[in-house]
Amino acid sequence: QPWVSPRLLPCLHSLCAPCRRRLGQPGPAVLCPVCDAEVSLPPGGVGQLPPDCRAGSRGGPAAGCDLCADGAAAARCQTCGVRLCPFCCRAHRRQKKTASHAVMELENTKYCSQTGNPLLCPSHPTEKLRLFCEQCDQPVCQECVLGRHRQHQYDFSSNVIHRHGDALRKLLKNTQQHMDTLEDVLSQIDDMGSAVRSRAEAVATEICLFASGYVRAIEEHRDQLLKQLENLKVQKENLLHLQKAQLQQLLQDMKTGVEFTEHLLMSGSDVEILITKGVVSSRLTKLNSVAYSTLPSVDDRIQFSPQERAGQCCGYEVFGAVLNKVVDPARCTLHGEDLHSARQNQRTGFTLLCKDTTGERMGQGGEAVQVTITHKEKRDCAVKPTVCDNGDGTYCISYRPEEPGLYAVCICVKGQHVQGSPFSLIVKHKFREHHGVFHCCTFCSSGGQKAARCGCGGTMPGGYQGCGHGHKGHPGCHHWSCCGQVKESSECLGGPPSDTSPRNLLRTVEL
Repeated sequence: QPWVSPRLLPCLHSLCAPCRRRLGQPGPAVLCPVCDAEVSLPPGGVGQLPPDCRAGSRGGPAAGCDLCADGAAAARCQTCGVRLCPFCCRAHRRQKKTASHAVMELENTKYCSQTGNPLLCPSHPTEKLRLFCEQCDQPVCQECVLGRHRQHQYDFSSNVIHRHGDALRKLLKNTQQHMDTLEDVLSQIDDMGSAVRSRAEAVATEICLFASGYVRAIEEHRDQLLKQLENLKVQKENLLHLQKAQLQQLLQDMKTGVEFTEHLLMSGSDVEILITKGVVSSRLTKLNSVAYSTLPSVDDRIQFSPQERAGQCCGYEVFGAVLNKVVDPARCTLHGEDLHSARQNQRTGFTLLCKDTTGERMGQGGEAVQVTITHKEKRDCAVKPTVCDNGDGTYCISYRPEEPGLYAVCICVKGQHVQGSPFSLIVKHKFREHHGVFHCCTFCSSGGQKAARCGCGGTMPGGYQGCGHGHKGHPGCHHWSCCGQVKESSECLGGPPSDTSPRNLLRTVEL
């Protein structure tokens, strides 16, 4: 059926007038008949949707010549308004009555739609849409600029099309990148489905070999194990199929948006791009904001343990069980005294205990544990940790920080943070043993300065003190540094220091 007044839905599919009438009286949202997506309608209903100026060029037949009806139209007479094939176009220019008419090739009709008709203003049907109102974000005509858009900022469509077209191209590029990622994910899902089936077949063979040595009881036990395995395989495949269906739908929606936008940008006129750029931008932005996992939702970790006790079967004790323990990062815990504090240049660490979805200890290793330790103030400063798999569900994480300060520690299992991650780690300055004699008269010799420093560069403990003789700040007191060096040798005016002078106050200086 030919297009009849097509309107563009937010999902970038079009509805013509008969299709819109079949919708009846839609509410604030309708289901697109093409992609079955629920789309919101503007306050005025489907009639307020933007026109789809490109609808006639997508899959429809080329317009024919209005004069001979034999050839395809290649030009349009701006005076007569008829479409002309190349032969009739030359004849139209040779005839005396029509020699002065302005004939323009269809691909050069800048302000015309794909049908060859000029795009006219809805409010002023005799005026062409040549201007663009920046405030209202829509194409307008000259009469609109003189009327309700008088105080608005506007410009010719040809002057603003580059800016708006570049914005659409940027969204288009981002969407195409997401499409590439989605195709890779779907390929991984297909590969994982094959791996799950292959692994299930291998385990089934192993189960059959193990059960072949038993008679009726073992055969019954084998059947039970195969049923459990089949259920597990079906469960994993169902999850993969669900994820695949969701990603395929998202990919299909993106393909629709990309194809529409590419077609619009390549063959649409300036006005057509400006008319539809709002809904196109909204659709591509919405598609780009959809969150999806870049990894398959399940793995192929299916194992058979022949040593596992399986209870009684037909009066016989049987062994063998299908194992599918999966680590749950939210239940994994961190342990250790040095979890939140460390010393500079000293090796320390903590332990990660992995648990499954039921909270039980995994009891086996092999998990992908990722640990990052980065300085919160120095972005280029990071600590390289060492992760040791103990093979029993625990992992020893050790590190040696070289710079003091506040660090952020992230511990992830299977790409997800464990319980308590991320957390802050404080790395303190290292200790240095320092032996020497501290004398209160140091401060007297410095004139009573509280920030007086020792000969080694350290500050004196205790702040402003007297020399033990009841006087303060005498220049000429003995000034002993913590290194045992005499700074001034003159006698203190009050005599030698008393026995209560604070000597040997500090044995360890924290630098």
